[in-house]
Amino acid sequence: NLKVTVLAADNLYRRELFRQPDPFVVLTVDGSQTKTTKALKRTLSPYWNESFSVKVKPTSVITAQVFDQRKFKKRGQGFLGVINVQISQHVNVQTGGEAMVTQDLKNSNNSDPVQGRLVMQFSVEAQDANRQPGANRNNAPQAGPVSRNPTASSSASAGAAVIAGAATGAAASSVSPPPPPGAPPAGGPPSRASAQNTTESGDSMPQGWEQRIDHLGRVYYVDHNSRTTTWRRPQVAGAAPAEPAESERRRHMNRTLPDAGGAATPRTGASAGPPSAAGGGGTPSASSGAGASLGPLPSGWEQRFTPEGRPYFVNHIAHTTTWDDPRLRGNQAPSSNRAAAVAGIAGQTASRLGPLPSGWEMRLTAQGRVYFVDHNTKTTTWDDPRLPSNLDQSVPQYKRDFRRKYIYFRSQAAMRPVPGQCHIKVSRTSIFEHSYNEVMRLSVSELKKRLMIKFDGEDGLDYGGVSREYFFLLSHEMFNPEYCLFEYSAHDTYTLQINPHSGVNPEHLNYFRFIGRTMGLAIFHRRFLDAFFTSSFYKMILKKPVTLEDMQSVDADIYRSLKWTLENDISDMGFTFTVDDDRFGERVEVELKPGGKDIDVTEENKKEFVHLSVQYRVCDRIKEQFEAFQAGFHELIPEDLIQVFDERELELLIGGLDEIDIEDWKKNTDYRGYTESDQVVQWFWKFVNGMDSEHRTRLLQFTTGTSRLPVNGFKDLQGSDGPRRFTIEKSGDILALPKSHTCFNRIDLPPYPDYDTLASKLSFAIENTVGFAQE
Repeated sequence: NLKVTVLAADNLYRRELFRQPDPFVVLTVDGSQTKTTKALKRTLSPYWNESFSVKVKPTSVITAQVFDQRKFKKRGQGFLGVINVQISQHVNVQTGGEAMVTQDLKNSNNSDPVQGRLVMQFSVEAQDANRQPGANRNNAPQAGPVSRNPTASSSASAGAAVIAGAATGAAASSVSPPPPPGAPPAGGPPSRASAQNTTESGDSMPQGWEQRIDHLGRVYYVDHNSRTTTWRRPQVAGAAPAEPAESERRRHMNRTLPDAGGAATPRTGASAGPPSAAGGGGTPSASSGAGASLGPLPSGWEQRFTPEGRPYFVNHIAHTTTWDDPRLRGNQAPSSNRAAAVAGIAGQTASRLGPLPSGWEMRLTAQGRVYFVDHNTKTTTWDDPRLPSNLDQSVPQYKRDFRRKYIYFRSQAAMRPVPGQCHIKVSRTSIFEHSYNEVMRLSVSELKKRLMIKFDGEDGLDYGGVSREYFFLLSHEMFNPEYCLFEYSAHDTYTLQINPHSGVNPEHLNYFRFIGRTMGLAIFHRRFLDAFFTSSFYKMILKKPVTLEDMQSVDADIYRSLKWTLENDISDMGFTFTVDDDRFGERVEVELKPGGKDIDVTEENKKEFVHLSVQYRVCDRIKEQFEAFQAGFHELIPEDLIQVFDERELELLIGGLDEIDIEDWKKNTDYRGYTESDQVVQWFWKFVNGMDSEHRTRLLQFTTGTSRLPVNGFKDLQGSDGPRRFTIEKSGDILALPKSHTCFNRIDLPPYPDYDTLASKLSFAIENTVGFAQE
């Protein structure tokens, strides 16, 4: 039996402005045994000091969840944090011992903020059959029973005292009981890596000494009397000195790996019996000390010791060595308790990447490797669905680089959504004006909440598809050259650039700030804009210098002229450091540098002339407009984060891919009610193959809400709550038109009797469908 004492918590998260929570703790052992503490009223630092007796084994995991009693029955509102404690990492249930455990509270799979720490104490009595005859575990007096605090009014101060004591190591001493409620903590200054004031075998420490563990898991000792540290364990006055070999062995046996938070937690209660005389010059045998209590090593394994006394294990079958005891490997990810073991991992990743999509689950293999289960498609994958999928070896290198940068970009704190919803209501006929009013009205923190777009007169609910179509339609309006904010480059009619004469609209700078906000909003919420820009525009966002080659995408004629200037002798051409600019039909001479009209261009300074010409035509003419755009953009996307990409990757981040690979589409399609070999499905893909690129793009927009694809193609197509594959479902009457569910990337395709009917119905739906409705 294990005695678990839930002592206290500290600095819990306050979810209400005018009221503190009523916290209580629910203990669960291996998902079956459950114990509950009493609820303390209105405190952020509760002190429960309640003990429970539970049955455990070496592989047991204890889960402690903290809830607010007042909101406990309201789904998702009463959770204050959770910790998962693996018993074998703190006490040996076979040889006995006790330990104080202090852990930071973690989040579960939701995105609610969590903070604070929880302190628990474990105590287990050694079994008579496993007591070592020479062990010196019970020489020190045991701590007395922890007395309950009779009044709830002092619970906060008592909890703070226990927390502080655990941080300094004083509260975990097995020589004296924890400090009384409200008493100041004993010992030195707080330290994250501090351990108990006793050795891990239960031996007491001299007055003024303290045992700690550094960030590498090594045990060292602090002498507060002389303010010095040492690796050697101090001896209590009058006690027989330990043999040097045993002292060194004990010190190295006490080493452990740091946990995920960077601080190591010692194993307590391990036996420190004398070494057995074995061949090999007195090398400790595998049967000595705590190793004997774990039973014999598996077949083919051998325990050895380094010259410093640290044990390691040899696998003669695989011809490998390891620091990990193979008898304890089952404790790392026990098959019966993997759900408890994975909870800590899920809490850490959820705080960075958000919760898993609906229908997904995180699990552990027998070796402790994380994998993911998609219950929607009944498949498993190593890839986290919140990140881009792994790429095949045949994928170009630039896509590999983009994926690594994208994972880093999405994992940063500034890119995490804020809890709540951001409602934006617009009209399709006036989407530009309505969006300007809505987006500029809302604060940045509101815009970082989940977008809920609603079109006037439509009942559709936004689970991703409506917002994708919103950005598709809005990008067509924002970048329409008729508004004089952007213009097509002189190089072609596909890439856009800022119109240097946008000042014809007196409010143009406010509109550029709005466009910057909208582009940042699309990137933040993983949406694409249906637009592509000149390479110089992407470089300016990334604060990269523009070159002569960038001029080619802005104005091909000027590019050729400047290139000719560099390649030929222009001494007698009569050029000066000026350029002619056309402003609404008026020819204006602009100096590229002060006094430029009086400075001739020569062979010596023509490179400067070309550089200044490019700088003026690409950057200086649109300086005010771009600064306004940049101000809005960086309100949602931090400047340092966006600069991890290059200009080509930024183009993919903003606009996605516009090329549709039909084979990739078919490969990443799911079927409901149909199979891939059904005649209707074969007709559908025949129809897609026969479409031109424009109509194929319209079909994609009809079924998914966007005409753009992620850089990894259809395998990373986004749904309402994360990646969701394109789906063809058998649904509807043969007289009805196909229906699409853009939030789920699904098309409802009736079982049409022939190809001509399918083609005509699908074509009519694509060309004439406008708006959303509820079903």
